[in-house]
Amino acid sequence: MSSAKRAAILAMVVCAVALTVAVPLRNYVGQRQELAAVGEQQRVLAAEVERLTEERARLADPAEAAAQARTRLGYVDPGEVPYVVQLPGAGEPPPAPEVGSGLTWYQALWRDVSGEER
Repeated sequence: MSSAKRAAILAMVVCAVALTVAVPLRNYVGQRQELAAVGEQQRVLAAEVERLTEERARLADPAEAAAQARTRLGYVDPGEVPYVVQLPGAGEPPPAPEVGSGLTWYQALWRDVSGEER
């Protein structure tokens, strides 16, 4: 055989081996990356479970539950007199948006937030 034929056959064999190895190698690398991502997600979820377990233990205390009810829901104990402090102007409802003003909802929102005059 001539050296050109040998070189061509060798090149074909090398290409066939490269193609045979490339696909499984790509799959292996992809699976390793996916495994690393799942491991990181598992660590994040484990930290979340630990935080929620601590919060559940904290909220199991009746004193903490009562404190949360007082602050979040405004509950008072029997016999206590609740006081609500209202600041001037806080009791007034905001003006209703004008229907035919020609402003989009986000323009009206920006006008209300920035305090611009109508």
